[in-house]
Amino acid sequence: MSGNLSAIQHSQVTAEIVNQLAFILGSEHVSTSPSAREHHGHDESFHKCAPPAVVVWPTRVELVSEVIKVCNEHVIPVIPFGTGTGFEGGVTAVKGGVCMDLTKMDQILDVRAEDFTVTVQPGVQRSTLNNYLHDTGLWFPVDPGADASLCGMAATSASGTNAVRYGTMRENVANLQVVLADGRIIHTSGKGRSTKKTSAGYNLTNLFVGSEGTLGVITQATLRLYGRPETTASAVCSFPDVQSAVDTTVQTLQCGIPMARIEFLDEAMIDACNKYSHLSYTVTPTLFLEFQGGEKAVNENVQAVLEIAQMNGGSDFQWAKKLEERNHLWKARHDCWYASKSLIPGSSAYSTDACVPITSLPECIIAAKEDIETAGVKGPIVGHVGDGNFHIFLITDPDDPNSEKNIRWVAERVAKRALSVGGTCTGEHGVGLGKQKLLLEEIGEEGVRLQWQLKRMLDPNYIMNPGKVLPQLP
Repeated sequence: MSGNLSAIQHSQVTAEIVNQLAFILGSEHVSTSPSAREHHGHDESFHKCAPPAVVVWPTRVELVSEVIKVCNEHVIPVIPFGTGTGFEGGVTAVKGGVCMDLTKMDQILDVRAEDFTVTVQPGVQRSTLNNYLHDTGLWFPVDPGADASLCGMAATSASGTNAVRYGTMRENVANLQVVLADGRIIHTSGKGRSTKKTSAGYNLTNLFVGSEGTLGVITQATLRLYGRPETTASAVCSFPDVQSAVDTTVQTLQCGIPMARIEFLDEAMIDACNKYSHLSYTVTPTLFLEFQGGEKAVNENVQAVLEIAQMNGGSDFQWAKKLEERNHLWKARHDCWYASKSLIPGSSAYSTDACVPITSLPECIIAAKEDIETAGVKGPIVGHVGDGNFHIFLITDPDDPNSEKNIRWVAERVAKRALSVGGTCTGEHGVGLGKQKLLLEEIGEEGVRLQWQLKRMLDPNYIMNPGKVLPQLP
């Protein structure tokens, strides 16, 4: 089977179908206006905008099911939409169809503090949940940087700065409610279940985590929560070169020091952050560090990492223990994307997200910097180095007609090099439109063929976010 589902001809969204959707949802929850369609036709990537024919805003799961049934009957694409913060064109309507904006389903349904779980609807964003949980002493730590929707984070298997300690979305989703392509509503671990472990059958939850809307629409997620740490301390440390910074990271992990975050910023990224966030850090490869736990343990861990860093030439330690100081530091880290784009006014950008074995990280980052210089583009580098994940924010130059071509060359070189050392082409952004050929190289033809077979079984009319993730097979 060659993945020829993509040959299915999708129907146009006619005025009759728009009226049918308005009857189901109410006319106020359906729009064909150019502005609404434009807004829902792109994400943060530089993939070209591809607007849907119509945008709908369902308010409960039963309405999601009814809309999908109509689309399946008429073979019309359905593209789920959360906050539009993705980096691989996952929400673009490349085959037209109906964009399903899930932001009106925004309820936190069930907090089980004693069981450390919470159940949320797809419109709930990460910061909203943590603000809601504040008085419980619990929090949800997966932090991709952007204030993304939690079900959208599940759909892309998001990760972020805290993954070195708490894991990614794949480790922190206990159950999902999903509407399939024929309108059926399922619970991947059984309705109402949220146990810490199970051996009951296939892992359906992780089938949908990372599926990017190509197998169904996630309409509810049960997530794992954690106790807020007693003490938190953050730090910034400068290093003479990339190797020294990454060696510090590796040695810290080898010593079993329980880091909450270890973030690497190269000198270009530090320079951009200084300018954008009004900072004054030394323009050199830098680690942003965070420690969590009891006060005594935090102080001991801080001292141990300080000694490791100094052995590797680390200097200019700056500590942040007060909440406002830590927030300022991590806001600067989370604003790296916008700091990078501000380097060239009017630019767009592409963010790579390769992930490699941590021992291969220095060579991959150094080689990437050489590629950036060869291509003549700007590309600040930042990485969740505790788990081997790094990003390059490749900035387009509106005055250079070859800019986008050169950026794609660098991005492909970085991804292929990651694969060559046993890594992955995407650590957390997903495949979307941009990395389909790389997925084929990563998991092989038989792996992709099996994924096409799963797609055919769950979505025989090829309506769920068509054109994304799965590449064509020979």
